[in-house]
Order: sequence, then C-alpha cells, then structure tokens
Amino acid sequence: QVQLVESGGGLVQAGGSLKISCAPSRRTFNNYAMGWFRQAPGKERDFVAAISWSGGNTDYASSVKGRFTISKDNAKNTLYLQMRSLKPEDTAVYYCAAGYGLGPLYHESQYDYWGQGAQVTVSS
Repeated sequence: QVQLVESGGGLVQAGGSLKISCAPSRRTFNNYAMGWFRQAPGKERDFVAAISWSGGNTDYASSVKGRFTISKDNAKNTLYLQMRSLKPEDTAVYYCAAGYGLGPLYHESQYDYWGQGAQVTVSS
C-alpha cells in the first residue's frame, strides 16, 4: 500500500517558523498535484495550500497566504510546507495529499493518497 509520510512537525512559539515535509513510502508522485490540509481539535479538516504537478502553480487559504510557502522537489520526490510567523490558531494536525491531475487541487475529494498527519503546535 502506498503511503505518504509527513515529518518535521513539533512545538514552536508564536512568531516562529517550522518546515514540514512529505514523501511517499513507495512510487513517485512527480506527476501528481499535491496539497496540504490541516485539522484543528474539534474542527473539520481544511485546505491549507496546493501545488500543481509541475510545481509551477500554487495557491493558499487566505488564513495562511503570505506566511506559508508550499514547494515540491521532484528530484527528491518530496513536498514541503514552510510556515513562518506562526500563530496559536495554526495549531493542528497537518496532512499532505496527492491527487492525479494538473492542479492545483482544492477539495479533499480530488486527492487520492493521504499521509498520516504531523502535529504542529504553536504556543502563545
């Protein structure tokens, strides 16, 4: 079974930065659009950022635009989310996802593969 594996989550103070990564356990996702979603305690999972299969197009939720950067290194078969100026409300489990298509893709139903999630906690 193909899995996406997130890494780099942790605890950071408000105003700090954190970079999380996502890579498949098997196969390449170089031809897939990819994205990040997050789920805070007691809330639904929400879209955070998305990138096209080529890496040339990106888009973000309004709540993170200007603070987060999504990138894709096809040579390393790895997806990244650089998070800056973190706020306590960014605390959530962050999930990476891969979907077949040009992208960017914005809805959960468009994605075919999901990671297990990485906890990001921002303290005030």
